[in-house]
Amino acid sequence: MTSLLRIELRKILPYSTFWVLLLLQCSLLFIFFYARGNVMVNGKMAGAELYQFPKLWMHLTYVSSFLNLIPGILIIILVSDEYAFRTLRQQIIDGFSRANVVQSKSAVILLLACVLAVYVFILGLGFGLYHRTGEGTSSVLTDAQFVLYYLVQLIGYMALAMLIAFLLRKTGLAILVFMAYTLVIERLIHWQTPDTLDKYFPMKVLGSLTPSPHSEVEQLMLGITDSLTALQALIPAMLYVGLFCFLSYQLLRTRDL
Repeated sequence: MTSLLRIELRKILPYSTFWVLLLLQCSLLFIFFYARGNVMVNGKMAGAELYQFPKLWMHLTYVSSFLNLIPGILIIILVSDEYAFRTLRQQIIDGFSRANVVQSKSAVILLLACVLAVYVFILGLGFGLYHRTGEGTSSVLTDAQFVLYYLVQLIGYMALAMLIAFLLRKTGLAILVFMAYTLVIERLIHWQTPDTLDKYFPMKVLGSLTPSPHSEVEQLMLGITDSLTALQALIPAMLYVGLFCFLSYQLLRTRDL
């Protein structure tokens, strides 16, 4: 796996689109979290409460989840470029198995998710320690497990993006379908499906990993809906990641490159 990742990095590190999207993701994460804390609520800056440990971790990962489409789009571009430039076929000719191809893309997904999760963790520490009002440090890492949940969520989004890219092979079409499914189609299916069932759908499972800090208030206003807790969603989310990778391999195995 390490050698496969090294080969992938040789291809993507000189790729300017990779750096543009990665920097865009990191910049927007900072701006979103900074802007959210500078909203005035009842005459007080929201950041006075938002940036306090341990509530910060749930707020931060919830806000960060709004930008999960960007790393997904990056994976779609990386996979569909392999078809466009015929490098996928060349890899198979050079001795790669089709399982190696999926493993190499999975390694990139894992690396990218880890980088972004570490960045979010550092962002949280920075904002939290800068705005800390108490003297103690005992609560700094309390609820920091939400960063781990966010990591699994990122992997889930990118694994789904990889599957769609292998399925459609065209960058524009794959991005359109990825966005349509994550933002619209599954939500329409939820509307017609009982909560006891739709809470196990892929996007709802992944969304449950970073719940809204105000979910109790929202449920009172919009009506109570049944959903998994972040901890309950962890195993189904990992099963979905495995399913997306397996289906990507099956697609690649049965297709003429």
